[in-house]
Amino acid sequence: MHQPQVKPQVRSQVTIVVVPRERFQFTQKSLESLYDNTQHPFHLIYVDNNSPEHIQSYLEAQVSEKGIELVRSDYFLSPNQARNAGLRRVQTPYVVFVDNDIMFSAGWLAALMRCSKETGASVVGSLVCQYEPLHSIVHCIGGDYMSPEEYSLFSRGESGPNNSLTSPGKWTIEEKTYYQNQPISEVRSQIKRHTAGVIECHAMLVRTTLFNRLGLLDEGFSCTKEYLDFCMLVTRLGEPIYLEPTSVVTFLTHPPAPPLLLSDLPYFMLRWSDAWEKESLEHFQQKWNLADSKYFQKRYKKLGQRRRKELIKPLVAQFTFLSKPAQKWLEKRLVQVEKLFNRYLSKQYQRALDSEIMPLISDYPAPSFPEKDISQQRQFSKAQSSQLQSSQPQSSEEQSSEDQSANLTQLQRQVASLQTSAKR
Repeated sequence: MHQPQVKPQVRSQVTIVVVPRERFQFTQKSLESLYDNTQHPFHLIYVDNNSPEHIQSYLEAQVSEKGIELVRSDYFLSPNQARNAGLRRVQTPYVVFVDNDIMFSAGWLAALMRCSKETGASVVGSLVCQYEPLHSIVHCIGGDYMSPEEYSLFSRGESGPNNSLTSPGKWTIEEKTYYQNQPISEVRSQIKRHTAGVIECHAMLVRTTLFNRLGLLDEGFSCTKEYLDFCMLVTRLGEPIYLEPTSVVTFLTHPPAPPLLLSDLPYFMLRWSDAWEKESLEHFQQKWNLADSKYFQKRYKKLGQRRRKELIKPLVAQFTFLSKPAQKWLEKRLVQVEKLFNRYLSKQYQRALDSEIMPLISDYPAPSFPEKDISQQRQFSKAQSSQLQSSQPQSSEEQSSEDQSANLTQLQRQVASLQTSAKR
């Protein structure tokens, strides 16, 4: 990975880190939208993930034109690897992770910053929409991933249900996203600023001191569920997660997405490969001791669905002279062939990486962020606690300060243990 081409003096309070989600075709459109709709001061780190030559040239031009800090990898990175490549270079109290297919509404960043400062929240997500026309159809306004009973146990750092002396109980994931696919005009009055169990990484603000406790993002998640893992870690630390509805963004690649460009195929096929998706799901289950529920069974069964929707189905649709049964037969056969090729592609990519001397993230050290805003965070601890009462049981008012300190130490040790287990 090349060293950054520019290292400007950072005066703003927030750094935006842009990473590729699944393709590169919206790079210029998204970046222009960011500059057009962001009045709040920011520093920009753009992770160029082995983009095609014309995209690379465009981004290099932005170094002189806009003063962006460009970090280029000459091989493909997973989203979390790319985020970490940017995070290692952040020097501000806040970082916002955004994908390279996002379109922004006016004031989106100021709204995230305002929410964090008014609530003391360390993590705030935007209201995410999908499709065009922009900012019109809800994709994610936050959600939940466990039943209320299990979440209550989980958020307190306890073991999963039905645990025993010899075996800790397994958690059951039940991911739910509210108002998805509904017109925002019909539900806007129902969407208020609120705490959420989970938000997605399309546009997510994080107070950087949080990474002093969490460490870098988990690169065991190469394809999916990295947002769930991050939110679960934050919850275990006792930190609330907020959704700010006045910060609105739209991502352009929700299926059915615009047709892929040929130059985007290599990364798209690796990004959504069976190997990366399967490894991510298995890592998620092992790290958090998750039950092999219908949630996971369904996802293992549907490995490769993203490629099927974006590659196979559009190709089969071109054969308009075939009957419906014939088109289904053709689609099934093409899926079988594509899966074999995808397996070969993944193996060849891994072999190419293994033969390289270059480290995946570069030789930048892990970051350590000044704890200047800890006092501000503590000012909001009582307000945060009261807002979380709906999902967490009340603590005893007679609990001693020594007990509270012990509970915090226990939570920090559990997070450290989880990350040590993940590295193994």
